[in-house]
Amino acid sequence: MTHSTTVRAGRAGALLASAALLTLATAPVRAAEPADLPGNWLRLSLTTGDSASSDTRGTLLMCDPPQGHRHAAEACGQLASVKGDIAAMRPLNAVCPMIYAPVTARATGQWDGRAVSYEHTFANTCQLQATTGSVFALDSDQLDETDETLPGLAD
Repeated sequence: MTHSTTVRAGRAGALLASAALLTLATAPVRAAEPADLPGNWLRLSLTTGDSASSDTRGTLLMCDPPQGHRHAAEACGQLASVKGDIAAMRPLNAVCPMIYAPVTARATGQWDGRAVSYEHTFANTCQLQATTGSVFALDSDQLDETDETLPGLAD
């Protein structure tokens, strides 16, 4: 009888141990929140179109060291010049087409320990780029589009 009692206790212990492992394995793991990130960072997003159901894409731009999109170093430099205040950026002298293709730029994050929140809808990507420079250049070729001379404006 001692033998069968030991086997039952061993099975019960194994079942209890496996149940504990399953419980621990299914416990959610907390991902690092952006608020936990050191240094200057912004969560950037662009939404094209007139509604929230339109195409939205985004990235996390980190500036210590610069990373997050192809023009991160340039974007971080531009942000540093305005102390992270995107609304303080001044538009470049650019000739943009009068085409309504709205794009909404959003940024949340922190700069020099201060919370940053920005949202603005531009008439088109040309106006977005003329105003915000490289900050919202999320697509790899986005900056290259505005470098072309518009028809009828060549010297």
